Amino acid sequence: MAFTNEQRITNLLSMAQRARRIVSGSFAVEQAMKKKQAVYLLIAADAADESKKTYIGLANRYEVPYAEGLNREVLGSCLGKEYRAAAALTDAGFAKKLHQLMEESL
Repeated sequence: MAFTNEQRITNLLSMAQRARRIVSGSFAVEQAMKKKQAVYLLIAADAADESKKTYIGLANRYEVPYAEGLNREVLGSCLGKEYRAAAALTDAGFAKKLHQLMEESL
């Protein structure tokens, strides 16, 4: 059974959540950026324009690579939450793999 790229991304994010190598929610993401713990930012494709602008501004200011993908509901569910507009990976290994998967889905 072949997994779609979206399934591979959600599986990776779920593993990162279980390993406690990802933070989600606006406050947690902002704190991870400011403390320079975030190594990759994933922004939900259907996040509000104002939220996207804020997260992209943070990513640029702290020089953290980012991508847009999934939607808020899918992003939240793979993290065991309701819905999330953004999530920041705090582990370089997970970040590298997520970046690779995001490139493949373009």
